[in-house]
Amino acid sequence: MTPAEYLQAIQDRLLLDPLIANFHILRERETAIDGYLRVKTTLINGSLFEFAEYFQHTPEGEIHVVTYTYHWATADATLIMRWDNTPHFPALPNFPHHIHDGNSGIVQPGQEMNIFAVLDEIARLFRHFQ
Repeated sequence: MTPAEYLQAIQDRLLLDPLIANFHILRERETAIDGYLRVKTTLINGSLFEFAEYFQHTPEGEIHVVTYTYHWATADATLIMRWDNTPHFPALPNFPHHIHDGNSGIVQPGQEMNIFAVLDEIARLFRHFQ
């Protein structure tokens, strides 16, 4: 998959995902070897979801998400959950991947993520936050 194809796959998901009421692309950039996307969305329950990914095209032809942040909040901007790999919790297992839980205030170990996995997780959790 090329960076252009990856960006198109993300836009297709944003257009077709039944949880997304609308979205606005804040920044988009791609070359033959990498790309960046930053998007703000509103979900059907009024909650807000903003994300950014910087990704690279590997020699094997795959897309590797290098840095990411996926921030899900209520309509009044109270954090529900944030997945990111900013390297500021080195003691956590699976560093630098971690999750900020807005309900408990706890930062938990995470795993490497991409926008598709996060949207799937939000869909799974969505019924608890309506």
